[in-house]
Amino acid sequence: MAKRDDPETIGRRVQQLRRERGLTQRQLAEPVYTPAYISTLESGRVRPSDEALRHLAGRLGVAFDELATGRPAHLATDLRLRLTGAQRTLATGDAEEAARQYAALLAEAETHGLTDARYTALLGLGECALDTGDLGAARRHFEHAEQALADAPLPARVPALRGRAVAHYLAGELRYAVYLLETALDELNRGGLHDPDALLLLYASVIGPYMDMGAHARAAQAAEFALALAPRSDDPALVARMHRSVARTLLAEGRIAEADASLAKAAELYRQLQIRTELANCHWMRGYVHAQNGDLEHAESELRAAQAMLSAQRAALYSSQVAVELADVLHRRGKSEEAAALLHDVLGDLSSERGAVHAAAAHRLLGRIAESARDTDSAEEHYVRALSLLERAGAAGDLADLCRLLGDLLRRTGRVEAALDAYRTGLGHRTAPGTTTLGPAPAQPPLG
Repeated sequence: MAKRDDPETIGRRVQQLRRERGLTQRQLAEPVYTPAYISTLESGRVRPSDEALRHLAGRLGVAFDELATGRPAHLATDLRLRLTGAQRTLATGDAEEAARQYAALLAEAETHGLTDARYTALLGLGECALDTGDLGAARRHFEHAEQALADAPLPARVPALRGRAVAHYLAGELRYAVYLLETALDELNRGGLHDPDALLLLYASVIGPYMDMGAHARAAQAAEFALALAPRSDDPALVARMHRSVARTLLAEGRIAEADASLAKAAELYRQLQIRTELANCHWMRGYVHAQNGDLEHAESELRAAQAMLSAQRAALYSSQVAVELADVLHRRGKSEEAAALLHDVLGDLSSERGAVHAAAAHRLLGRIAESARDTDSAEEHYVRALSLLERAGAAGDLADLCRLLGDLLRRTGRVEAALDAYRTGLGHRTAPGTTTLGPAPAQPPLG
């Protein structure tokens, strides 16, 4: 039962409802209470018992909870149903309409002090902002969601914490994203809070940052834990997300068939759930698998499908990221002019604060295209910009290869000392493959 309002608030509410219904204090009181008691109650000088409130609610024609708390009957149930509707709107790809629905629901939840509904609405607004690429708004919504449940156990706050970590990850703040996720994992496992959904969400979410940082060993371990936890989860969307994340580690280990099978499982779940943005991400990832396996025709087809779906859903940041990978496939297929045009189109949507890793990939590819056209000045400029973006993001997974490209270019143009500096920088990022400087790995879940 919701917490009752203070006596003064209840008294004013009783008086207002009585007057709206044209009742005297005697008519409201009889036959159980006296007019004097009603007068005292309306002035806020007495705290009415549950029995008294039930009598008054019956006489006034309202529900007990509405009289005690000011919340209309069935409000919480109605809000839950409408929150589910907003979630479905977001799943079908209309993030802007979903955001409008969540904003209206948030206002109602705040008006009536419904904490759980407020949390869910803030979480939804954060997801909408991620889809539209407004990473600053996403972080704020997720932070406010965490604050709404500040006194709740950690598993209840994990979706908001994960959302905040993803926003930092997409902004190129890889190390901080990993810090947030690892800290939560450590707290859950050391504290015995072995909630399978919370753990699965965190392990699936930390794989991407690990891979971009070159921490392949930790990514593989996170994938192993996620696969072990999946049978304990009752959330098919969460299991689908896990399969999509795990595919990346399988691919890095050369297990292409297993990666493709994992993505097929994810895609089928998303089709059943009719979650279009995540289904588009599955096309995206399958395009990446085909590209890594040298099947460029199918890679192009999958990536074009992903970009079309994401563009239709106005998921600008994700669409731009897919475009970078599509451009790579086009370049490898001999369509370098189309690839360069696509990259220049999307670079306006990417920056060091928004899709930093893909912005670096775009500059790296433009550098390679420029080198092929013997435009060494442009190539060097793009490589240097890519290097700056990756160093700021801490994306060691790509830094070493980029330094090799830059070093080779500098050596061919006769700048041997500068080339050696570039090679040394690259070797510095190769010193400890599969690890990070983040300190000890978080405590492990009991999976015996």
